[in-house]
Amino acid sequence: MVKIRLTRMGDKKSPFYRIVVADERAPRDGRFIDIIGTYNPIVNPAEIKIDAEKAKTWIANGAQPTDTVKALFVQQEIIPAFKRPAKTGGKKDAKKEG
Repeated sequence: MVKIRLTRMGDKKSPFYRIVVADERAPRDGRFIDIIGTYNPIVNPAEIKIDAEKAKTWIANGAQPTDTVKALFVQQEIIPAFKRPAKTGGKKDAKKEG
């Protein structure tokens, strides 16, 4: 399976990340297929540069973003924010009424 994930770059205590498309079996900082962006959490506010077209293409082809990358995509409005459905109560409420 293909994942969209972060690869750590930069010096010790100065992380800088590339957003890459890689096989899930490859090591974190190892082999990758494509670089689609960068993420610098050190500056305030965090600097995020993502090629939206490449990201959308890879997602359409079945690549799964990790939780962190998904949050970056939502922040950059590449994918819509996920909204949880309201809790309906289910079976427990039915027992209380009856």
